[in-house]
Amino acid sequence: MILIADGGSTKTEWRVCSAGKKWQSLYTSGINPFFLSGEEIINLLRNELQPLAGITFEKIFFYGTGCNSPAKEEIVESAVRKFFSVERIFVGSDLLGAARALCMDEPGIACIMGTGSNSCYYDGRSILSNVSPLGYILGDEGGAAFIGRKLLSGVLKKNLPAEVIDRFFNTYNLTSAEILENVYMKPFPNRFLGQFSRFISSNIEIEELQDIISSSFEEFIRRNILQYREATELQVNFTGSVAYYFSIFLEAALKANNLKAGIITLSPMDRLAEYHMMNLL
Repeated sequence: MILIADGGSTKTEWRVCSAGKKWQSLYTSGINPFFLSGEEIINLLRNELQPLAGITFEKIFFYGTGCNSPAKEEIVESAVRKFFSVERIFVGSDLLGAARALCMDEPGIACIMGTGSNSCYYDGRSILSNVSPLGYILGDEGGAAFIGRKLLSGVLKKNLPAEVIDRFFNTYNLTSAEILENVYMKPFPNRFLGQFSRFISSNIEIEELQDIISSSFEEFIRRNILQYREATELQVNFTGSVAYYFSIFLEAALKANNLKAGIITLSPMDRLAEYHMMNLL
């Protein structure tokens, strides 16, 4: 029996897998070692993952955002080892998890488009090339935080129609000062920004909001996908809530850049579980 985790900035999905048995996922808050210490991760697991406490697993695979260096991987591995009874733990980036889920053992371009965004060229075994996502301030084009930032900027600078601005403030009980405080002074500004992509989804009939989505995807393609010379020959695959719920706009942007859309999934977990069960048998 194995445990697979897909850790994002907003939430972490955990799935127990064993041959011949289907398990449902459990969810906790996001686990990102850039924002959480080892002790904070342990406390999160104790508070939110009690149904799995005490279960012995053969191996745990943790794929997470922020797990892109030995030091950050060690923070997560140490915390997970203290909570679970397990000998073998693999910690890797959420991008490797996405690539394994989307491409399995075949080469392809694998992309994440959730709260943040990321991409890589995967040869069927390893990530061979990765354009740095740079996070929600300098990059993360196409991610929910990036889209939320564009929306808030348009609202606060009054670059959007008055009707849209009024609808925004009627939807969210926030003042301009409170928005700025959440972005610049409070923890997890990426999560705060990311939530506003739902406003666009709920009002997607408005042309100016469609333009925010389309321009965000265009920036992601231009600044990330087109940097891979293999992208023009291989399918471009996506996982994540933004890619999934705005897939019509994403596919249109790919087509406009002569790129081939591949798999688009809400979560990598189903295919990631399939990948690991195939490789265990």
